[in-house]
Amino acid sequence: MNANSSASAPGRIVLLTTSHRVAPGLLSWPAWQALRSADAVLCADGAHPQVPYLREAGIAVTEESPTAEELVDACAGDRTVVVVATGEGEPALTDGLARLAGSGRVQMPELELLPASYDLPGARLLDLVQVMDRIRAECPWSSRQTHEGLAKYGIEEAYELVEAIEAGDREELREELGDVLLQVVFHSRIAEEDSEAPFSIDDVAGGIVTKLIHRHPHVFGEEEAETPEDVKAHWLRTKAEEKQRSSVTEGVPLGQPGLALAAKLASRVRTAGLDVPLPQGDGVGYELLDLAARAEQAGVDPEAALRAAARTYRDAIRTAEGVTAPDTATDTDIDTTTDIDIDTTTDIDTE
Repeated sequence: MNANSSASAPGRIVLLTTSHRVAPGLLSWPAWQALRSADAVLCADGAHPQVPYLREAGIAVTEESPTAEELVDACAGDRTVVVVATGEGEPALTDGLARLAGSGRVQMPELELLPASYDLPGARLLDLVQVMDRIRAECPWSSRQTHEGLAKYGIEEAYELVEAIEAGDREELREELGDVLLQVVFHSRIAEEDSEAPFSIDDVAGGIVTKLIHRHPHVFGEEEAETPEDVKAHWLRTKAEEKQRSSVTEGVPLGQPGLALAAKLASRVRTAGLDVPLPQGDGVGYELLDLAARAEQAGVDPEAALRAAARTYRDAIRTAEGVTAPDTATDTDIDTTTDIDIDTTTDIDTE
């Protein structure tokens, strides 16, 4: 290329984008190549988290926010200019470049969008932790909450999640999963402030990761499992080693709904191979206990079955009142004439 053609070459603009969810300085190799070979590196935000790391690596970064025309002029003579995009993505600059390109009056440089770092799966959880941290610090209501005060919301959100699952409403399911996740993050944030036994969301996540790996030796170890029954056997064996319990009733929350409690106790007895007859007595409580145990034995979730029957009863009441039934997924998508089955051969107790 001769000097004249080189002087008239329009050059190259590289818009370098990064994710705030990835540690600063952890950039892709093409990004580092572009930065090191550039004739100029610009960043409109001097406080951009990447800037100190780029300078530490020997990259000269100029704090500058050029217009589209100025940036095109800076590339004249076959020069390459890298723009480290701010969190907003430089919309004013990119819009200006688009207008120049569309005018047909300007010889445009080569334009390249170069993602320098990518979000990994689960990256938005970091946003949730940051948002929760700020809310805890600045919100008059959230800053005063305790584990005890939030307990009722955990129960409510769990029930709303179950309702969304039974309704088959995908949008509602996504929202309710978010509400349940919020409870986990909220309680974890409160726990950080405990003076005697603090823990964080990372401790919570680390604990469940360790449990899952330990209880899945057929996935993370050398054991084999070909069927769901094999998986359950692994799970029960490793859980027994971890818990060292003296009774199969340990770990069964007594505060759960009565039918679910009765079914869980019956499941523990059946799984352990114990011969424990149901207690006999007068009153509806003993009758319900018998029904719950029979349902569990038959692979039916008694709570879900009763809710389905109750919805049918609710609709009958509204019909008798002359009230039109609500047009919701809960009322139309569920066959309330049948029980909801559970696979008792592979029902795994997650605690």
